[in-house]
Amino acid sequence: MLQISTSSNRSWEVDYQLNGPISVNGELFTWDLVLLGDGRYHLLYEGRSYSIEVISTDYTAKSFTLKVGNHFIELQAKDRFDLLLDRLGMADASAHKVNELKAPMPGLIVDIRVESGQTVHKGDPLLVLEAMKMENILKAPTDGVVNAIKVALRDNVSKGQVLISFS
Repeated sequence: MLQISTSSNRSWEVDYQLNGPISVNGELFTWDLVLLGDGRYHLLYEGRSYSIEVISTDYTAKSFTLKVGNHFIELQAKDRFDLLLDRLGMADASAHKVNELKAPMPGLIVDIRVESGQTVHKGDPLLVLEAMKMENILKAPTDGVVNAIKVALRDNVSKGQVLISFS
């Protein structure tokens, strides 16, 4: 389930399954959406035709700017985890920017897959840390730019040691 809201404080509860039906505010939502090209779509909904263009996306903040016809719409999405954090009064916890990647355990750096200045996306592999005879791929915790790599190949690292900093 997603909650989608606009800058004008309109919001919708969207429930969907991969390749399944979509419901908006509990009602089945039927539409015809066609990809026209890079970030451009044609939408047919209730007999009306809409041209949609994705202007900007920020996957980390889950915010999007769309151009629908001649109107610009800013959307903010919250998934079930964001909604849970809201209910627990911890909404700001998910917005915390991660500036460093620290070693989760002591080990040996056996591969470095990025370089300083490289742009990375959440989930991209950064380093391989060998610990207890197992290789652990350490991934980017968020989107960002590698500011500095603080270790070298074959370095022994301790738990909590800063491995990479982001800008």
